[in-house]
Amino acid sequence: MHETARRWESAEALTAETRRFVAATEAMMASTAHHLSEGVENLRLKAIIHELPDFLYVKDRDSRFVFANAVTASNLGFASAEELTGKRDFDLFDFEVARRHFDIEQQIMATGQAGIDMEETVVLPGSPRPVCRLTSKIPLRNERGEIVGLIGVSRDITERKLQEDLHRGQAKLLEMIARNEPLPMVLEALVLMIEAQLTGIDGSVLLLDSEGTRLYHGAAPNLPGGYSRLIDGVTIGPKVGSCGTAAWRGHPVIVEDVMSDPLWEDFRALVAPFGFRSCWSTPIATSENNVLGTFALYSREVRRPTEHEMKLVALATHIAGIAIERKRVHDRIHFMAHHDDLTGLPNRAFLKERLANILDQARRNNRKVTVAYIDLDNFKDINDGRGHAAGDEVLKEIATRMANSVRASDMVVRLGGDEFLVVLVHQSSHDAGIARRLRELQKAINRPMRGESGDIAVTASIGVAAFPVDGATAEELLANADRAMYRAKQLGRNTLQHHDGASTSVGMPLGEQEELHQAITGDQLFLEYQPQVDVATGRITGIEALVRWNHPAKGRVPPVNFIPLAEETGLIVPLGLWVLNEACRQARAWQDMGLAPLTIAVNVSAKQFADPDFASHVAEALERHRLQSHWLELEVTESVVMQDAERALAMMASLRALGVRLSIDDFGSGYSSLAALKTFPFDRLKMDRSLVEALPGDKTAVAIASAVISLAQTLKLSVLAEGVETDAQMDFLRQAHCEEAQGYRFSKPVSPEAATLLLQTQSM
Repeated sequence: MHETARRWESAEALTAETRRFVAATEAMMASTAHHLSEGVENLRLKAIIHELPDFLYVKDRDSRFVFANAVTASNLGFASAEELTGKRDFDLFDFEVARRHFDIEQQIMATGQAGIDMEETVVLPGSPRPVCRLTSKIPLRNERGEIVGLIGVSRDITERKLQEDLHRGQAKLLEMIARNEPLPMVLEALVLMIEAQLTGIDGSVLLLDSEGTRLYHGAAPNLPGGYSRLIDGVTIGPKVGSCGTAAWRGHPVIVEDVMSDPLWEDFRALVAPFGFRSCWSTPIATSENNVLGTFALYSREVRRPTEHEMKLVALATHIAGIAIERKRVHDRIHFMAHHDDLTGLPNRAFLKERLANILDQARRNNRKVTVAYIDLDNFKDINDGRGHAAGDEVLKEIATRMANSVRASDMVVRLGGDEFLVVLVHQSSHDAGIARRLRELQKAINRPMRGESGDIAVTASIGVAAFPVDGATAEELLANADRAMYRAKQLGRNTLQHHDGASTSVGMPLGEQEELHQAITGDQLFLEYQPQVDVATGRITGIEALVRWNHPAKGRVPPVNFIPLAEETGLIVPLGLWVLNEACRQARAWQDMGLAPLTIAVNVSAKQFADPDFASHVAEALERHRLQSHWLELEVTESVVMQDAERALAMMASLRALGVRLSIDDFGSGYSSLAALKTFPFDRLKMDRSLVEALPGDKTAVAIASAVISLAQTLKLSVLAEGVETDAQMDFLRQAHCEEAQGYRFSKPVSPEAATLLLQTQSM
């Protein structure tokens, strides 16, 4: 080590030995040139050496360059070979790279053994990416056989290595596809393979949904997560950036500059915070040219793709198409093996796989699971009297009704013939809503069905068993539920029986529903109000009305405990009307006190919004309490308006005709936000608290919030941030030009009296 250190420290000046070596080398070259001039002058050996495409150089014992051809000097950042003379790798590369080269060269010169075809990876001066070289280093001896240096020859094999990596990557991807590895893993490996071939490029795969209307995230390992989330679920169309347009057209879309191209007009504010300037998107299609998704490359430079880049895109879309089509075929085969052909419901095979897992999770989490064995009454009469086609239609309709009557976490299974099984999962150990849910299920089955030759009456006998009380395994539960179903048949059909044979329905009475109904009609509900403030001035600009329940026995009941019950039972409609009227009454009362008018915001549920008379109810409330319509703001979530877009647009048009303001609540928490903003006539956007609470420490949240604010301003929407609790969040919102904010940073929800004091204090 001391010897190595001594050599490193001599980098500033050539030693006497080195100078002698240089002189000897020059003499040797002069002698060689002399002999050449006599024999083969016309070959111009020196010029040939400098025109070689490979690196050729000579170093002395201290690994200093003594001679180099022009290619070597040029690639190392020198105008001429003479400028490189006397330099060492320590003068050209970072310390670790230079030390590695130095140690190898010293070993070669110490042992006299050449290093042949060594692979080296270095970053040359001015090069944007590492270069791979195949290098041979041979000891150089004088006339006495002493090693005085070495000769190096290097060839750039970067392109060859890239091609080898590409071929290996393709083979790996095809192997992954053949092994049926998860599609997201295959697509991510594909994007990474293409990115490795390029410099400064990020790739993305978006998948087209089964309806052929929206693009969803497939893979984008190096795109900013915030950007990927914002474009997830975007609706395709003739002017929807590069990917949305490419999927719409079915042809590649090359955008050199997203800041000026009209295809990106509605999305510039979205992409600007992330620094992308060009985006080239190509459809991923089947052999029949049916679009499956898009493959896109993003660059932070304004430019078109090169021919090489487009060849890589063509390769990527081809492999992606194979992977996606194979996944769809596999899913279809799996679906057919586990689902009923007629109704599309899961079958016995699926139930056997799934129910054991459901019970295992319930056992670990101390949850209850209820299974309902359902057999249609007198179904044979329908088949015999109206034909098997009519019977099939009945089965399909009953299957649809049952599927629509349960939660997403529940399961409806067709066991065969006219027998079904419903599994109600994710309940607490004391869930009191089972009886209600089963009765609602029975009502859905019993509704008359319209047939070609008149109404068809359908009833069902239902047997119920609950885990863990009525069985610890799937087999025990099904057997007990089956026995209870036969007991229901024996008792006259169209009944619901528990496995113990009791003559009454299982479950607790509908006490909770009755209590909530009494709360709505019996003056147990009240409103609290949370101010909304101007970010720049801190002044209150609006106020949100929030419903609360003061239970006579239980005390104050949190909204999370009764709003879901109101939604399930339909009581949300009268509850919502009470809130609307009370909020309008209070807003008018504040104005009558002489306080400055301000907007009062009221949340609207999905069932309210779907009520055809809702706009009339709003008009009546405004008239009853003498409140001008522009002081009322109705807040709806994106999920509410996206359930039935056509009906929602009609309702919003009616409300806008009244002069009422509309805002989209919880923006950023779902997947339809961009479509909702573009489609529906909102006045204000309320940024979701889950996004705000991550500010300003989370870089992804910062990027998303900035994009949301910029996008809203582009669409001429005001922006309100919910859940603001800290000064740091407030500072960020102020710098990002967010207009309004709401949260504990200013005030928690307070009583009408406390809200009055806040407003009176502000007016002083």
